Amino acid sequence: MRRTWLIFSQTVTVAVAVLFVLSTFKPQWIQSLIWRQGLPGPTVVSMAPGARASAPAPGSFAEAARLAAPTVVSVITSNTRARNPHTRDPWFRYFFGDQDSQPQSGVGSGVIVSPEGYVLTNNHVIDRMDDIEVMLTDGRKTRAKVIGTDPDTDLAVLKVDLERLPYIAFGDSDGLQVGDAVLAIGNPFGVGQTVTSGIVSALGRNQLGINTFENFIQTDAAINPGNSGGALVDAVGHLVGINTAIYSRSGGNMGIGFAIPVSTARQVMDSLIKDGQVTRGWIGVEPRDLTPEIAETFNLPVREGVLITGVLQNGPAARGGLHPGDVVLKVDATRVANTAQLLNAVAALKPGQSAPVEVLREGQTVRITVVPAKRPKMPLQRPAEQDED
Repeated sequence: MRRTWLIFSQTVTVAVAVLFVLSTFKPQWIQSLIWRQGLPGPTVVSMAPGARASAPAPGSFAEAARLAAPTVVSVITSNTRARNPHTRDPWFRYFFGDQDSQPQSGVGSGVIVSPEGYVLTNNHVIDRMDDIEVMLTDGRKTRAKVIGTDPDTDLAVLKVDLERLPYIAFGDSDGLQVGDAVLAIGNPFGVGQTVTSGIVSALGRNQLGINTFENFIQTDAAINPGNSGGALVDAVGHLVGINTAIYSRSGGNMGIGFAIPVSTARQVMDSLIKDGQVTRGWIGVEPRDLTPEIAETFNLPVREGVLITGVLQNGPAARGGLHPGDVVLKVDATRVANTAQLLNAVAALKPGQSAPVEVLREGQTVRITVVPAKRPKMPLQRPAEQDED
């Protein structure tokens, strides 16, 4: 009996040893044997190589966000002058009633665009505010100086004095196409920096009644109050627009946001930094879009252009020979297909410097020369849909 038990124990020990060796060096033999016996085998998990653990997932915009996010700042504003010093006076309250004694304040966004500390934002973010602070993602906070504002495009340039500032690279907004991926970076509702993604939904949006000069990039990337002045960046983290407004009936994102192209923003920024203001051309005409119905009524051989319905007496256009009934086809080297394009093309002209204008008159193409004047300042009314921060 003792000898039998010894043989049994030695056999079990050898079997366990063989199983251990096979499972270590030839696990596939064990799995094949189990599979042939119809028994449930162990779950085989394939692990990705360790070097890929830190790589972004396919389709990720992590690298673009990493590059652009540090350049987007929160713009914190307040207007202490809005507080009436007599609101605590009982006699004042008796005659004028209780009035809000709290100063106006708001939170928007901005983008650092140069190592010198220039920050692009929206004019409506800082409009009527006398105390403006900029807070970076690294926690640094400082007061900002207003270099200049341009209500016609709703842009403003600030400047901060800090060392080792991150700044964003400009992208090509003119090369954008509908369907291109974009990221919106800002500080919505003051909750902190947020990155949202979407696509370019449309280009050249105008006649929205938001700005005098409109050439918006439309995107479905989530933009909410507080995103104003923030960055719209492409898939590699380059700045292509300044987020400005949303279309909303509830005050929140509905998938329709508008951004000012960086090509426009850069022109405005350069003028504000250099001259403190933006000087635009003006010729004094009353334009109207050339619709197919108008073209058919007047038997016009063109379907794109701008019909001139009125010319200011003794204005630049009148002195240059432009007449009511002319159809403007081109200003300088820029073709114009609607009134918004005409407005932008004329505004780009330098006051006092002559420019050619190509028009259609009585079926003939005529080339005239106009010397634009400086565009007068005009009041701007904003719709309720504007993202007012």
